[in-house]
Amino acid sequence: MRTLVGLLTSNHALLQLEAARCLHELSHSEQSVVAEACLPATSYLLTYLSGHSSDFIELCLYTLGNLIVESETVRRQLLPQGIIPALAVCIQSPHVAVLEALGYALSQLLQAKEAPEKIIPSILASTLPQHMLQLLQPGPKLNAGVAVEFAWCLHYIICSQVNNALLITYGALSTLGLLLLDLAGAVQRTEDAGLELLACPVLRCLSNLLPEAAVETMGGQMQLRDERVVAALFILLQFFLQKQPSLLPEGLWLLNNLTANSPSFCTSLLSLDLIEPLLQLLPVSNVVSVMVLTVLCNVAEKGPAYCQQLWPGPLLSSLLHILAFSDTEVVAQSLELLQLLFLYQPEVGGFWPWSPTTCFEASPWPSSLPVLTIVTSPDLASLYRL
Repeated sequence: MRTLVGLLTSNHALLQLEAARCLHELSHSEQSVVAEACLPATSYLLTYLSGHSSDFIELCLYTLGNLIVESETVRRQLLPQGIIPALAVCIQSPHVAVLEALGYALSQLLQAKEAPEKIIPSILASTLPQHMLQLLQPGPKLNAGVAVEFAWCLHYIICSQVNNALLITYGALSTLGLLLLDLAGAVQRTEDAGLELLACPVLRCLSNLLPEAAVETMGGQMQLRDERVVAALFILLQFFLQKQPSLLPEGLWLLNNLTANSPSFCTSLLSLDLIEPLLQLLPVSNVVSVMVLTVLCNVAEKGPAYCQQLWPGPLLSSLLHILAFSDTEVVAQSLELLQLLFLYQPEVGGFWPWSPTTCFEASPWPSSLPVLTIVTSPDLASLYRL
């Protein structure tokens, strides 16, 4: 290690690069003792982040990121050595490869068990959050690889709940909302299935930020109409259904948080006739069924006017089939929805075509039930483009 550090600090650029490559290979070890053996080199790796060679900076960042993962001792040393100010300078680099490497190193730092207490407060006090949000701004300069790295970084910061109010004042909701619309437009223009890599952290960030923000003012912050947000979300749900069904809960989680405390988003759901396509997601899985029913409960609990638009429509037959499910959580959530409908719409009782006994007889889900199609209709597409 003394030899490697000597070569790393020499005046010969080629020797410096080879020494850095050796350290990078060592950093891949899963043994913390190896990472701790590299401690004498960390201060130099940080110093070289302000150098002129983008390739050398990229190598140093990936090495630091690997060392951060394996050892709390390394992380404890890097903080007083100034890793956060060094990263704050690095994030202003014009080189995409450097930014991707920086996103990797930062994400490893943010996932440390001690991050909420010892790391994230310092990051929030730096210029890193503002620069991260700038790199997530939709537009011709948006790079997908860089955006994915920093969207996950933002997700880790938000999940820590250290100071999400600060992120909101920096315009995080606005940036993420615009990025959501941009992603919806992108999936309509391309068959690239890699878009879910960015969609997942963006949806999670929005879902976690919404409970800490006044949802009714979100439209003003984002300078967007509620309908555009809902339309974009349903376009993404269709994309997930076709390409990545495992991500459907991510989109439904956001839809739940949008509708939980916002009559305006519930109104958008009804005015865009999106209840039926929402019901068409019920057969996907029990998890998806529960989330769909939870969203419908959010709408129903807004009162009689909302229940009147929900019932009867396709909701009646869907609920009857759900009541035959074996999953208790799905049945419980459907009964919660029925309770709200009976509360605000007493005439619902007159629509039951079968006796209570036959309602619970097992019946298969209709194979003729169409897949989600409404989001591709010209009306919704034109609304999204407004």
